[in-house]
Amino acid sequence: MRNVVLGALAVLAAACQSPRPAQPAQQKENPSAPVAKVGGQAITAGELDELVKSDLKQLEQQYEEQKYQLKRQGLESMIRRRVFEAKAKAEGITPDELVNRDVVAKIPEPADDEVRALYERAKAGGQQLPPIDQVKPDIARFIKNQKAQAELTAYYEKLKKDMNVEVLLPAYMPPKVEVAATGPSKGPSDAPITIVEFSDYQCPFCVRAEPTVKDVMAAYPGKIRVVYRDFPLPSHDLAPKAAEAAHCAGDQGKYWEMHDRLFAANGKLAVDDLKGYARDVGVDGAKFDRCLESGEKAPVVQEHHKAGEAAGVSGTPAFFINGRLISGAQPLEAFKAVIDEELKAAGKL
Repeated sequence: MRNVVLGALAVLAAACQSPRPAQPAQQKENPSAPVAKVGGQAITAGELDELVKSDLKQLEQQYEEQKYQLKRQGLESMIRRRVFEAKAKAEGITPDELVNRDVVAKIPEPADDEVRALYERAKAGGQQLPPIDQVKPDIARFIKNQKAQAELTAYYEKLKKDMNVEVLLPAYMPPKVEVAATGPSKGPSDAPITIVEFSDYQCPFCVRAEPTVKDVMAAYPGKIRVVYRDFPLPSHDLAPKAAEAAHCAGDQGKYWEMHDRLFAANGKLAVDDLKGYARDVGVDGAKFDRCLESGEKAPVVQEHHKAGEAAGVSGTPAFFINGRLISGAQPLEAFKAVIDEELKAAGKL
């Protein structure tokens, strides 16, 4: 049972990344100093610095963000330990005994139907499994651990609230980047927060991020405007045409319906699929087909992509919150941290 407790506690700790090793101090380079010669003509340190300036700036920003995340994770770990220790001390028991009593002991054993349902889902997903009688105890233990983890998270959040835990560490605020909020949008045009999203319909992380975008808008009603811009990656050969399809549907007033349908397509984005989705969302099929086949929306997609490159986007999804970059499929809390700081600065929170 102790393993269940420790396993459940472990889920509360966010994954860590190793910080960069400390680098020895370097003398300031003379920008006129040659770093190479070609046919007797020098390439100077200043020329090289200018070439890699944008890449170095991006690395510095990533390092600062990583440093903040390590501090935030460390702080959360300290809060978690003190919360459980304080509650256990007040009860006259150990933290493990507290979790066993208030969380683990209350988790019922999974029903046979629940075990079998998980087993069948795993088989349907292509996993090669032994007969169910051989793995039933393992499946039941897995289900119980999952429930314990969810319950423990809720219990921890309640303890934090009861103890009036305050996190005073300032949120990490990425530097602002100039990026045009040009493209299909939803939300009030005068919203205090504009989120410019660069995304790719074939990117699984972009698919994962879509529900979070909806959660963000729901959490701040009337305060968020989302602008979607296309950034099909070179490795995703179906993404450019899918982006064109969304704009073709947009000509008939169905951009967002097509947008959602494409993200729900599980990667099935061949041209025939796109034509079928267009009919699903209710556009004129013949008109849509002409638009898609002509490639007339390709320049629109390319213009979005160029804007993303100019803003420093190298992967998807990338979100600029009033110009502040959040990279990847981040949780709601990551968005809220930046949004709340922006709203405070604007006197809107």
